[in-house]
Amino acid sequence: MKPTRKDIHPGTRVLIVQKHDQGTGNLTEGTVLDILTKSPMHPHGIKVRLESGEVGRVQEVVGVV
Repeated sequence: MKPTRKDIHPGTRVLIVQKHDQGTGNLTEGTVLDILTKSPMHPHGIKVRLESGEVGRVQEVVGVV
């Protein structure tokens, strides 16, 4: 099951799938800067912006920085 919005906060380390990686399943690790999805859950993952500027949907929470 994908993490919900309450599991994700700015500063959380996550693995995201970016739009261009959806077909390959390549994941990008980074630290959450902003949460872009307003709803408490989303079937494809909560959309976030990482501190690096990359945007994608959270597939897994790695930890808290």
